[in-house]
Amino acid sequence: MSENGLPWRALLALTLVVLLGCLTEVLPAGLLIGMSEDLRVSPSAAGQLVTGYALTTAVTAIPLTALTSRLPRKPVLVALVLGFVLTNLVIAVAPGYGLVLGARVVSGAVTGVMWSLVAVYAMRLAPPGQAGRALAVAMAGTPIGFAAGVPAGTVLGELVGWRWSFAVMAAIAVPLLCWIVLAVPAVTAEPGRTTRSALPMLRLTLLMVFVYSLGHNVLYTYVGPVLARLAQERFLSTALLVFGTAAVCGILAVGSTLDRNPRAVLAWCPLLTAAGMVLLALSDDITTTLVACAVWGLAFGGAPTAFQALTALIAGRDADRAQSLTIAAWNGAVAGGAAVGGVVLDTAAPALTWTAAALMAVPFWAATRLPAGQAARPARRAPA
Repeated sequence: MSENGLPWRALLALTLVVLLGCLTEVLPAGLLIGMSEDLRVSPSAAGQLVTGYALTTAVTAIPLTALTSRLPRKPVLVALVLGFVLTNLVIAVAPGYGLVLGARVVSGAVTGVMWSLVAVYAMRLAPPGQAGRALAVAMAGTPIGFAAGVPAGTVLGELVGWRWSFAVMAAIAVPLLCWIVLAVPAVTAEPGRTTRSALPMLRLTLLMVFVYSLGHNVLYTYVGPVLARLAQERFLSTALLVFGTAAVCGILAVGSTLDRNPRAVLAWCPLLTAAGMVLLALSDDITTTLVACAVWGLAFGGAPTAFQALTALIAGRDADRAQSLTIAAWNGAVAGGAAVGGVVLDTAAPALTWTAAALMAVPFWAATRLPAGQAARPARRAPA
């Protein structure tokens, strides 16, 4: 442990689990051409390997988390990482598209449980008063994974081919398994049920999560066409790099603030996201565009962490299963945002950015409805 008492070795192992899940989810996006040619399917069919993964995560997170909620947490964590190893290996050697898609579905189900488990695990390992910071450390793998996943897939595909790219993903998870076994303390399962009095606040939180993710993905999915309308499409990779870097900074900044003033974090995340989107809509030069992406990324980096901390506090001993609701809402909105954004792009393209920004009014309103003390003390550490 460091001077501030955080169990860094254990938390960094959880960070890498999250990073592995994110990389596994988006890796095919950078390998679509090679996969579609080798598997003899269209690029759109190959793209379903990403979409199907996210939908599976959304659909299976709730039932599978409930099914595993009474099991000791550390063996479940080890089993999830082992699941990533096996599914990526199957994809690496699969002779046809059907088996690849099946392995992706299984991997998506593994991810749904992983999101729910890691968030609560990190908060329960933290000393009193530092649960938000511990959660931020564990979730730092999220923006890094999503920002680096597609470029990493593209580079690996060019160097070693798409099959070896998945084999590499499986290989790097093996030392992670050893790290978890040696460095992550065991925590007991805490089966329970969310109290009836907490249900209205939980519903408000899920509304906040769903609409925030919906608004973000309405625009993020189509940021390429948006930059093309601004005649800045050649700067797409730069814009995404700025966004990803700012997101990492955002999640680190939220960690310390979340323990002191969670309601402010929950309100500022959608507010700054909307500000970045509006600035992007008004941009007429690349400098303004990059500033807009930085503001948007900064806010986006902290939002999922804040949502998960709030969910854990509200649910108490039922935090694992409550987190699965948050994961289902978030991932369902990923697919919904792509669909809504596609309709807006086809019918009123200039309104795309404004539509996404307008949706941020809902999570901002929901944050202002929280009691002043809500989430002031994220979930306490459970006994090992």
